[in-house]
Amino acid sequence: MSEFVAVRRHDGGVVELVLDRPKAMNAVSTEMARAIGSACASLAADASVRVVVLSSTAGRAFCVGADLKERNSLSDAELVRQRPTTRGAYGGVLELPMPTIAAVHGFALGGGFELALACDVIVADETAVVGLPEVSVGVIPGGGGTQLLPRRVGAARAAELIFTARRVEAGEALALGLVDSVVPAGSDREEALALAARMAANSPVGLRAAKRALRLGHGMDLTAGLEIEDAAWRSAAFSGDRAEGVAAFNEKRRPVWPGV
Repeated sequence: MSEFVAVRRHDGGVVELVLDRPKAMNAVSTEMARAIGSACASLAADASVRVVVLSSTAGRAFCVGADLKERNSLSDAELVRQRPTTRGAYGGVLELPMPTIAAVHGFALGGGFELALACDVIVADETAVVGLPEVSVGVIPGGGGTQLLPRRVGAARAAELIFTARRVEAGEALALGLVDSVVPAGSDREEALALAARMAANSPVGLRAAKRALRLGHGMDLTAGLEIEDAAWRSAAFSGDRAEGVAAFNEKRRPVWPGV
């Protein structure tokens, strides 16, 4: 896709969105943010994509967050102009309509951890260190962290982590719910791709509808949430995927999903 982001296609509709600025440990520059946003827009519009894995080519890091060297050179006016581009990167990952999995190793800090938080599932290896340290440099998490972290771990825990700016190693991150699994060092990408393959074996229509219900219903009262679920159910229940799934079950064969 660009110098700093690559897209790799795997069997079964699994697509890997690769952060590829290893010399800077994937620090998110303006150009890299633009590339992430563009790649996400393309993936969102591609009906053949069933699951996306967000991974990294940097050996020591998933992503260390914003490119502070670049930020140091920006005027206030330039920072204002940059903001929609950076929001487009984080929002692009968050708004992908299919399931997303982050494969995290090494440092996932600030905007790097926010990219992971924007995914539905986070697979971390034993080397992972996560955190939102933005207040230590005079800003706040601005890539969704103040909203996504409390949805994972609750308001008080999120406040403690954000206000202290502390870094959390893999074992504690798992215990706190900051990540969803911890795997042996160096196996985060392999495990994330294996999980993606298991997800992608299911109905593409069903996957997208289930994600929509989960995302839109979160935080709603039960009555409103059930209405959101019903709308998502209807979008899947009268699809070609539902007809194929029921037929395959009765014929004792694997479904061949039409994806519509």
